Amino acid sequence: MKKIMILGASILQIPAIKKAKEMGLYVISVDMNPNAEGFKYADKKIVISTTETKLVLREAKINKIDGIMTIASDKPMTTVAKVCEELDLDGIDLKTAIKATNKSSMRKALSKHNVPIPMFFSVDNYEDYLEAIKKIKVKGYKCIIKPADNSGSRGIKLIEDFDRNNLKMSFNYCRDNSNSGLIMVEEYMEGPEVSVESISYKGKCTIIQITDKITTGTPYFVEMGHTQPSSLDKNIIDKICEITTEATKAIGINNGPSHTEIKVTKDGPKIVEIGARLGGDNITTHLVPYSTGVDMVELCIKLALAEPIEIKKKVNLYSAIRYKRCDLGTISNITGLQEAKEVPFIKDIEITHKIGEESREIRSSNDRVCFAISQAPSLDEAIISCETALNKINIAVENKKNHDI
Repeated sequence: MKKIMILGASILQIPAIKKAKEMGLYVISVDMNPNAEGFKYADKKIVISTTETKLVLREAKINKIDGIMTIASDKPMTTVAKVCEELDLDGIDLKTAIKATNKSSMRKALSKHNVPIPMFFSVDNYEDYLEAIKKIKVKGYKCIIKPADNSGSRGIKLIEDFDRNNLKMSFNYCRDNSNSGLIMVEEYMEGPEVSVESISYKGKCTIIQITDKITTGTPYFVEMGHTQPSSLDKNIIDKICEITTEATKAIGINNGPSHTEIKVTKDGPKIVEIGARLGGDNITTHLVPYSTGVDMVELCIKLALAEPIEIKKKVNLYSAIRYKRCDLGTISNITGLQEAKEVPFIKDIEITHKIGEESREIRSSNDRVCFAISQAPSLDEAIISCETALNKINIAVENKKNHDI
């Protein structure tokens, strides 16, 4: 029996753990949280941090694994790459992992290959940060700052108020969410946002699906909904596919998945960022299979095991996910779940924060409380289905708080 090591055992990794088990594999799950929900689905659990590369490598050798992977998370990617290199397993190399997880390295690689990107500066101190903002303002662009090496919308802030106190507060917020202390100061790109789900095999990038996105907008830009396929104009879609393919080549993805985020600006589509992994937020685990019939998780497991793959769409439907905005406070009761599940076209309903937990201001993806996923024969039906289901769910809170202004 082949052994696969999956880095991470949170709810995001459960689809990969379950799929690997369905495929008859022995699954070794790694997470620093001893109570991680995914552990109960694995054959073996190892409680260490997925970013502790030396420890993960040691366990990989001891357990004589045949492949290693993670989905929907950037942090373990360098560990995956290092283990692959040391044990001669299939996967991205360390240089590609760094380009795919460090936004500064990513921007430089894309720029070198003339892939459209926003104006940007990498800074590690307050003085350079102020200078970068000044240079972007002179060009007539708004500024957005983000940690060079984090994900899930953590630490991202749009700079609209150039008061010194706000600039300092925003700098500190972003830096506190940066593992390395490096901050990206960028042109704020205005326009529709999409993500592109693709897999590269033997050097060829295949675009599987394009996802329209909804975010909270300023100041934190947390994703609150996705719809597939994109409703953008075909000419724009063609350009998006073109620059996605260029981006995967620029950072060196030859065998493996990529999740590319793109803004369609007045100057045309530009890359926000690209990850050498499957997309999170249930995009590749649920929405892609519902809209295309392609199981990207299974394909990536096969790639990790150096097995051949065939990418072929089986259906042409529409899928959507929407997250519910809730009152702030301690969750005291949740009702309406069964009614929500009975809404036509609903496939999944999930409550991510249970009774007794906090409903917080949405500043990162971890703050969202509830979501609904649909599969339908039309775009409107997919969206309306999610919205109708969420309206039937009531999340009551105690110690009610006001939303941030």
